[in-house]
Amino acid sequence: MPRPRTRLAATLLLILAAVLAWAVLSRSAEPQRPVALFTSLPIFWGEEAELGDLLKQDRPPHWAKAAIAAHGPIRPLDTLDQLGPELRRLVIAQPRPLSPAENVALDNWVRGGGQLLLLADPALTEESAFPIGDKRRPQDIVLLSPILRRWGLELTFDDSRERIGDGPVDVDGLRLTLNMPGHFVPFGTERACRISREGVLADCRIGQGRALILADAAVIERDDPGGLRQQGFESLLTRAFVNP
Repeated sequence: MPRPRTRLAATLLLILAAVLAWAVLSRSAEPQRPVALFTSLPIFWGEEAELGDLLKQDRPPHWAKAAIAAHGPIRPLDTLDQLGPELRRLVIAQPRPLSPAENVALDNWVRGGGQLLLLADPALTEESAFPIGDKRRPQDIVLLSPILRRWGLELTFDDSRERIGDGPVDVDGLRLTLNMPGHFVPFGTERACRISREGVLADCRIGQGRALILADAAVIERDDPGGLRQQGFESLLTRAFVNP
């Protein structure tokens, strides 16, 4: 017959195995935290002139939607006043101009520990189905000076200088497909951001949070036959959210 001490050890091992199994199952059963999305680009909804066309199922969704959803269910935001403590990750891509209240809300949210990936393009190159002046058209020129200056950045654009062209380039260890990007320079006395050598990517530690900011939105254009844009965008998401 097994000795009492042996039986006790076997029982303890069974209990430990059960506890570990429960912990693994509980962790896998936990719902992923949502990822907030604030954008003027047709990522969550398509860009169609008529509502009926928007609801058609024959046009595949934007590839960026799945890339974002891989980090958690997407929660689209109409305003940044909707940011709350349950949201810890946020993608802002070529947004409309922010109201003063939204600038304050975004700054407070990041400083409180939020993780932000921001695509801010001073000269959007992707074509739109809507004419200039149509409210459904994506934001052609990003207007984010108040919040960027608050974080110690100035976004500049000079179409006369030699710049990174349309294609994949190495930016701070990431392979990104860019087209006529802007250029970041330091602003004021705030030094929260590390600007890449190319000047197109800023990695900012703001309070307890972080903002990874790219001066271009071509990385997220729908047309991506070789998948290079998607690979670059996924690498940005990983750096912003997985390796803060």
